[in-house]
Amino acid sequence: MTLLRLPRPKDLLTPHPARRMRLVATGMLVAMAALFIAARATVHLHPAIAFVQAFAEAAMVGGLADWFAVTALFRHPLGLPIPHTAIIPRNKDRIGDTLALFLRDNFLIPAVVARRMRHIDVAAAAGRFLASPSEGDGRLREGASRLIADVLEALDQERLGGMVKGAIGQRLRGINIGPLVGQAIEAAMRDGRHGPVMDGIIHWADRTLEANDHLIRQMVQERAGKVLRWTGLDENLANAIIDGLRKMLADMAADPGHSLRLKAEEGMAKLAFDLQFDLEMQAKVARIRDEIVDNPAMQRWIEGMWEQARGGLLRAVRDPGKAMAGRLGEALRALGGTLQEEARLRLVINRFVRRAAVGATASYGDAIVRLVSDTVRGWDAGTVTSRLENAVGRDLQYIRINGTLVGGLVGLAIHMIDTLF
Repeated sequence: MTLLRLPRPKDLLTPHPARRMRLVATGMLVAMAALFIAARATVHLHPAIAFVQAFAEAAMVGGLADWFAVTALFRHPLGLPIPHTAIIPRNKDRIGDTLALFLRDNFLIPAVVARRMRHIDVAAAAGRFLASPSEGDGRLREGASRLIADVLEALDQERLGGMVKGAIGQRLRGINIGPLVGQAIEAAMRDGRHGPVMDGIIHWADRTLEANDHLIRQMVQERAGKVLRWTGLDENLANAIIDGLRKMLADMAADPGHSLRLKAEEGMAKLAFDLQFDLEMQAKVARIRDEIVDNPAMQRWIEGMWEQARGGLLRAVRDPGKAMAGRLGEALRALGGTLQEEARLRLVINRFVRRAAVGATASYGDAIVRLVSDTVRGWDAGTVTSRLENAVGRDLQYIRINGTLVGGLVGLAIHMIDTLF
């Protein structure tokens, strides 16, 4: 469905250049017709008026001929179905196909795109804009910000949020966590950074034992015989067990070379190795990873993360000046300075952009051509006529004006030759 745009008051007061030139050309034709009528009525008063009549007559003929030629491009002159008129509306599909082929054969060729992109320093331009965004084109920045905000707000949030959650979940499931965790543990043990972790585990075990020593006493009492309970030795045994465990934990905390501590480190080293090279261990970790990702709480967290990111993007694009004033702005300005100073980084980015543009041309060039052709085919004849007439109509009206003047001069010259000879 085509939406009609009502003309604004400014449009009514300021006609389109093509319409303005059409009025000028038509006015000249009417003026030549009036001049011809006046000269024909007064030609008997003075011989010089015959020259004016000849000029006006030829100018009128030339103006009418060019009016017919220009009008025949876009519509039937005077609404009459004259053959070979309304050329553009009748051939709009062929025009669309020809335009699409022209784009494909002259622009959407990977070699042409690569040659053009080789002379464009995209990284330097981006660096200058990021380093000094206030010096850029404010209208361009504001327009791009409004466009991004409109796109974000117009998208279906439930579908988009589902897509984002699905993409994040898929990426998380695609990560082989086992080797990563194994490498982290191995690196921590190699650098001695696992010591504080071991100390924390030992202190946690000591506090847990202190808070739950009644469970040990209850277990000893339940398993002790009647004789032990009658003599009260079960309580002494429970105290001995608890004191022994606490002394063992204290010795482990004080002595980094304690045998149990070394045994625990040996177990950590084996765990790191299995996480990196044991497929069964990696499969167990992957199952745990999938269970965590599928957990409703994790899904709510991912959804909240997306909503926060979307809200931050909307705030940034609605007020790009404020966004560029914070830490993000500082980081972007630093990136802009780096892009301007580091020639090697610019080379890498420009090569990536060039390859991306060439790849997009090779992959989507035919789709772009079909888009142009299908878009023109989808326009009605009136839309094609108005758009082309607004684009080139001003120059075509100059043809009418020139035809009127040239016709008049030719008629004047013929009359002068006829008079002389």
